[in-house]
Amino acid sequence: MHYASQAYAKTARETVPPRELEATLLLKAAAKLQEVHDSWQGKPRGLDDALMYNRRLWTVFIDAVVRTDNKLPTTIRDNLVKIGAFVMGETFSLMTKPQPRHLQTIIKINRGIAAALRGKH
Repeated sequence: MHYASQAYAKTARETVPPRELEATLLLKAAAKLQEVHDSWQGKPRGLDDALMYNRRLWTVFIDAVVRTDNKLPTTIRDNLVKIGAFVMGETFSLMTKPQPRHLQTIIKINRGIAAALRGKH
């Protein structure tokens, strides 16, 4: 059964337009972070996993944006790199001194960019 769900997920990734996939991944990261935020007590369980997922996602995004073959306009690329650096800074803050406001900021950024990718800004 597990193999079937993995095969379905792989097929979905291969057939979904890149912008939609990016939006979906950002929303997934936001959902993981929101779950941690909603159950916040001290350093909530699941924080490290949610941060790791989001950090990996943003690392991939930043890498894609700075590639020389990226066709996005330079202004958009520069802004995405700045946003990515900010998200990484907030992530570091959460890892060293967890506070819900840092988490909420990342959630809003992920959701906002996902909406823009889907043309719903």
